[in-house]
Amino acid sequence: MSWTDNRLCKLLGVDLPVIQGGMVYMSGAKLVAAVSNAGGLGLLGSGSMRPELFREQVRKTRRLTDRPFGVNIPLLFPNSREILEISLEEGIRIVVTSAGSPRRAMGPLKAAGCTVLHVVANPALAVKCEDAGCDAVICEGFEAGGHNGREELTSMVLVPQCVRAVSIPVVAAGGIASGAQWAAAMALGAEGVQIGSRFAMTEESSGHSAYKAKVAAAGFGDTMLMLKRHVPVRMLRNAFFDRVAEFEARGASGDELAELLGKGRARRGMLEGDVEDGELEIGQVSGMIDDIPTVAALMLRLAHEYDQTINRLARS
Repeated sequence: MSWTDNRLCKLLGVDLPVIQGGMVYMSGAKLVAAVSNAGGLGLLGSGSMRPELFREQVRKTRRLTDRPFGVNIPLLFPNSREILEISLEEGIRIVVTSAGSPRRAMGPLKAAGCTVLHVVANPALAVKCEDAGCDAVICEGFEAGGHNGREELTSMVLVPQCVRAVSIPVVAAGGIASGAQWAAAMALGAEGVQIGSRFAMTEESSGHSAYKAKVAAAGFGDTMLMLKRHVPVRMLRNAFFDRVAEFEARGASGDELAELLGKGRARRGMLEGDVEDGELEIGQVSGMIDDIPTVAALMLRLAHEYDQTINRLARS
């Protein structure tokens, strides 16, 4: 498959229209560089990095790849402004914003000549992103891991509505872990995909080995969108998950859920390996992921599966 005419590839300067999600505690320099070196776009997950660590990771990534890479900046996080400033100082020119309005950052980003994509959970927000000056929009269905929209729109429903609503490229995200799912997203009108959970389960991901083992053992129904009265997040079942479920069953308030969550819960689970009392963020596709390949091997597999799917459909 040739991607020379693909708008997303042209926009990002990549060979394949595949973006690696900027996942907290997963998306460090090693993963980002590996994805970019394999032809996709790697994204540093700044949401779990303090400013000094973020700068270090940008510089390390640049030592590991000469291909384009970018950064994900959750705009509602306390240090987002400082992260944005460091990104511009370090010459980052591809920025994916999320968790807030892209208008907050559009001025300095566009002044620096940046390509800007924003993550949305419904088509109305996609329109607002286009109006704000975004170059593309990442439409993330609620199958995705981590924080999700409250509307609970699945990717199969969300993506075609966003394609119909905007003229800028639409990137499909949520529930994509194979080349066949990538092909399905393109059939819905997307011009590329963002993949998170599948890249979290690679050798280069910075997730703890115990976390990866827990995900690999997950079944088809072992994740659920929780903490809806606080901040909706898809989590893998464990002892902490059960405690959240108990709180929600008795009608706990957002403040009570925030107190239960506390600080550093995701770090404990995903980076430090406390797979029972930590928060384990992962997408629904965890039920179909049971191996931990290198990024290079995974990208070859995804491309092969994509081509197989397109060829099979052409023969049918």
